[in-house]
Amino acid sequence: MVGDKAKTKRPLASKIEEVFGLDLRSLAVFRIGLALMVIWDLIIRVKGLNAHYTDYGILPRSALIDELLNPWYWSIHLISGHPFVQGLLFLLAFFIALAMLVGYRTRLATIATWALVISLQNRNPALIFAADDVLRAILFWAMFLPLGACYSVDSALNTSTQPLPKRVVSGATFALMVQLCFIYMWSAAYKTQSEIWWPQGDAVYYSLSFDQYVSGFGLFLLSFPPLLLKAITFSALWFEWIGPLMIFIPFRNSFFRCVAIVSFILLHVGFELSFELGVLSFLSMATWLALLPSPVWDGLAKRLNTDKRRGLRIYYDADCGFCKKVVHLIRTVLILPRTPLLMAQDDASICADMEAKNSWVVVDWQGNRYFKFEAIAYVVSLSPLFGFLAKVLRWRPVMAVGTRFYETIASNRRAAGMLTKPLKFRPIEVRPSRLLNAIALALLLFTFIWNLRSFAAQTFSRRPIEKDDWISATHKFLNRRTFQRLDPVSRLTRLDQSWSIFAPSPPLDDGWHVIEGKLKNGSEIDVLLGGGAVNWDKPTPKQLKAIYGNQQWRVYFINLNRAIGKKLYPYYGKYLCRTWNATHEGGKQLESFEMYFMDERTVPPGEPQDVEKVKRLEQSCSD
Repeated sequence: MVGDKAKTKRPLASKIEEVFGLDLRSLAVFRIGLALMVIWDLIIRVKGLNAHYTDYGILPRSALIDELLNPWYWSIHLISGHPFVQGLLFLLAFFIALAMLVGYRTRLATIATWALVISLQNRNPALIFAADDVLRAILFWAMFLPLGACYSVDSALNTSTQPLPKRVVSGATFALMVQLCFIYMWSAAYKTQSEIWWPQGDAVYYSLSFDQYVSGFGLFLLSFPPLLLKAITFSALWFEWIGPLMIFIPFRNSFFRCVAIVSFILLHVGFELSFELGVLSFLSMATWLALLPSPVWDGLAKRLNTDKRRGLRIYYDADCGFCKKVVHLIRTVLILPRTPLLMAQDDASICADMEAKNSWVVVDWQGNRYFKFEAIAYVVSLSPLFGFLAKVLRWRPVMAVGTRFYETIASNRRAAGMLTKPLKFRPIEVRPSRLLNAIALALLLFTFIWNLRSFAAQTFSRRPIEKDDWISATHKFLNRRTFQRLDPVSRLTRLDQSWSIFAPSPPLDDGWHVIEGKLKNGSEIDVLLGGGAVNWDKPTPKQLKAIYGNQQWRVYFINLNRAIGKKLYPYYGKYLCRTWNATHEGGKQLESFEMYFMDERTVPPGEPQDVEKVKRLEQSCSD
């Protein structure tokens, strides 16, 4: 009886691992993609460092603390408002994200990246966009996952004799998968509260009509027949409801996961082509790659397991710690995990060649030996990812320089060893912790409650009359003091999620800003366009992209037209005066300006559209 029970448990455990587990190789690709998104985001933001994150910009620290910052939000970036200090924090975040990218001290790097991302976002909430919400949420669960178990510096220097599992199943893997579902399904839930999405089906029309986000391709789609746009609206809504659940289908799970991954990647390709969304689309694609099932990797590994790769052997000097680390790193970087790394001293012939050539020794599948930079070129040629570089490395001028460089390093191993000194051989264990599982699942439950509470509150507030239904009951229940006491947890961890892009309905308050400035010499100029005659015409998507420069400025100008804008306008006015006059002299300095919003509220299809000129700010630059 006991034996029978054990046998029945094994298939169940295997099925649980299949459905709720994540492949370590997929997690490695996910880590690389996530780190690249953080680095990309930092590069975009650093262009607006002075304007967005210093006391000389659009939101000084005093204004942030007095006007916008939630008491439970925290930010390391508040330690100083000086550009130099902010630059150092950006640099720190960049190098930590780089450590996460290569998988060096991966968990620590992921935790530090999450903390610095939250700190940066909290420094200027006027710039927060959907991509920031997704990045924040995904990074949180990434901290609990073994992201460095494959294709990383950590895995390259792994000393554990125990083989790593192919997949890992834990509270964190389940949480990441559910979080991915939350992003789409809660968004769909919000959208069903608007008649524009259902039953009218005009949401895609209104979304593509919102000039602040739409691209040139999006405007092209807007010219499609209304019935087709309605069909796309209904398809997108139902796909957000049902699509994420495919990853939990217990039969043929690998197949349905692949269908879900490909489908959502294509969905985000469509978003990227149609809208200006910053890193959102690529971030979402990278997150879906975490779910790639094991058979995909196994099939790829089988296909790449050629005679040439199987026959490759690398010999290094056992007395050289630097050499040992380098060959382990090369094997990992070039994705040749099955290549044996052998000590040259164990083979007399190889050892003799190593000493004679003062070089590592690479032996191919036919027994041919390669040395120095030529050996590097050969090993690179076998890499599934970097093999295309072999021709470049074998080009005579590159080979000559590379050989000279190799000989310099080989003759100065002790000095070169200082570069790899921080890299230590350590064992890696992929063993889910009961404590971490419990914490992850508890926080996932908390996240669900927060999302449900937010949804119920927003739905309840939008109703013209109160109804006695589950929404009202949920809103009343989750607004009890017991749940309100949990608010600090959500604020501190930034699990205070809201998945409401184009939800409950797409923005209808469309338009553009015009800043009419008066110079000290009496001339009138268009300040937003950098000078010249004032232009009241509607800008094209290409012109808007040039005006904004990056996604943060785009979001900021959108927020100027929201409720938060009343708090932002005064500081923007002072910033604009200060920055303009710092780069202009005499009569070309700005004396005053008036900021207008050309309100072009989106109307239903076929109706004439009016534009209303609304003055938002009148600013004197002599104050």
